[in-house]
Amino acid sequence: MAQQEKFLNAQSKKPSASSPPLPWRTRIALSVISTFTDYSRRQNGTVNRRLLGFFTLKTPANPDPVNGVKSSDVTVDPSRHLWFRLFVPTTDESLKMSTLPIIVFFHGGGFVYLSADGMAYDAVCRRFARKIPAVVVSVNYRLAPEYRYPAQYDDGFDVLKFLDDEKNRGILPGNVNLSCCFVAGDSAGGNLAHHMAKRASESTSTFKTLKVIGLVAIQPFFGGEERTEAEARLAKIDPLISVTRTDWTWKAFLPPGEGMDRDHEAINVSGPRAADISKLDFPATVVVVGGFDSLQDWQRRYYEWLKKSGKEVYMLEYPTMVHAFYIFPELPESTHLISEIKDFIHKQCSKL
Repeated sequence: MAQQEKFLNAQSKKPSASSPPLPWRTRIALSVISTFTDYSRRQNGTVNRRLLGFFTLKTPANPDPVNGVKSSDVTVDPSRHLWFRLFVPTTDESLKMSTLPIIVFFHGGGFVYLSADGMAYDAVCRRFARKIPAVVVSVNYRLAPEYRYPAQYDDGFDVLKFLDDEKNRGILPGNVNLSCCFVAGDSAGGNLAHHMAKRASESTSTFKTLKVIGLVAIQPFFGGEERTEAEARLAKIDPLISVTRTDWTWKAFLPPGEGMDRDHEAINVSGPRAADISKLDFPATVVVVGGFDSLQDWQRRYYEWLKKSGKEVYMLEYPTMVHAFYIFPELPESTHLISEIKDFIHKQCSKL
């Protein structure tokens, strides 16, 4: 990825810093997010959803094009409130394309917070749909601790099966190419995207048309019983991630029982209980890492594990960026990342 190399060379000329060089607007937003998620956690392990509701900005779907993208909400299973937001590009570029790739996107939030209709994720998915261009399916999966593992993974996989089902084909635009499908997500969504790629690789006979050919793991939320160097070094610097917060969310995510600790394969995917994916047709993968993200050591291990497993994998590093940086459009690194993801998707689709 030549563009990424040039970008990193430019970043390497910046002076080293003891804190991430973020504009005040971004710092304030991160501080607000951290404060209200911390206050929403109750001592009994539950979440004050009512408190969060007062400060959660949501955006309705809009069938009329906004910035070259129209959107709609699609129910998959009303009994578990499983739905997704569908983004369809309407730009001149997208209309000229004979087929469009499809991205199945999973939002972040530690498996506990946020939703597909949140303002930030609505905006991010619109950018993906417009810039790549692609049809984007943003999954609103169930949240912990009300619904624990593996509910989130089951929801994600059921959406893939829903998209593959011929009777639901009319929901998607006619020029979507289901054989050019990518799973993507940030943080907990990156964890989900990995496990969806793995499940799809293990269940190829499940799908008639849909084929996952790429995985975009943006600062994926992985962990383990061990405390890493980055977690210790960035303990008082990382504005969003801390051991206290991640420990709480992992405890909320996993059900009680033997083996349900942070070395569980769902969390420490490349750790002592890692699955053997060497014989799977696992899709090409991009792993995004930020230099001020406390989770970076886990993400780098994931990248190395994929390489050792014989998989096609790329790492995009942003040395001065924090966790979730890409949702802030005021950061040039956010624009750069979307451009890199576009190149990756077009490269993989060109192989078909």
